[in-house]
Amino acid sequence: MVSLQLEGRTVVVTGAGQGQGAAEARLLAEAGARVIATDLAAEMPAGLGTEPSASAGALVYRQLDVTDASGWSGFTSWIRSQGWQLDGLVNNAGVTQRSRLLDVSVADLQKVYEVNVAGSLLGIQSLAPLMGSGASIVNVGSVAGLTAHYPLAYTASKWALRGLSQVAAMELGPLGIRVNTVHPGFIETPMTAGAKPEFRQATLAETPLGRTGSVEEVAAVVLFLLSPLSSFVTGAEIPVDGGQASHGAAKSVSDALR
Repeated sequence: MVSLQLEGRTVVVTGAGQGQGAAEARLLAEAGARVIATDLAAEMPAGLGTEPSASAGALVYRQLDVTDASGWSGFTSWIRSQGWQLDGLVNNAGVTQRSRLLDVSVADLQKVYEVNVAGSLLGIQSLAPLMGSGASIVNVGSVAGLTAHYPLAYTASKWALRGLSQVAAMELGPLGIRVNTVHPGFIETPMTAGAKPEFRQATLAETPLGRTGSVEEVAAVVLFLLSPLSSFVTGAEIPVDGGQASHGAAKSVSDALR
């Protein structure tokens, strides 16, 4: 029977130390997968739970800087040494930078790009060779990648990630490897915790569901895309944003006419 269960599967989640990444890693482990959670910290972050284990349905932690090609090479060699075939990759690692158009520097643009785009590319290039038919890659985009959002470096990186995802879906499809993107909206995470009150208020005003999302709600969509239930879904872009990107700012017009 086709289900959301992932027993016998091995999945890598980058940027899993906190927020969305930690929620994704925990949920995938609860669904029965062996989850290799990665982040910058040397030791397994407390938010991921118990002592690392290599058994199915458990978390294994490895330190990884997604911008470091040699780090990816070592990480790939380690997975091979365990004798594991890889069934999934969640490119969740990401950073933000809130400078606007006339203030952002090229260095700002490059710093965000290195993590949000190049890091995802390195992950796909490194781990796709370990995958067989039926494997799934999920790239974590943003509502900023669907709109003209104000933080330029972050927005540009998420638009670029969309292009990377679509090309990867086309190139890896003949191998039976699916590639999809989820686009979270305003989710309560450590990254959004520093947002100005004015930003929070304005964003909620443009969100038809009228609330922020939870990391668990994003993780649930990631689980679906890694599961056999989505076996004919590739090249898809799924907003998890309470409807924020759906109305092209028409909500403000509609609300003004009430």
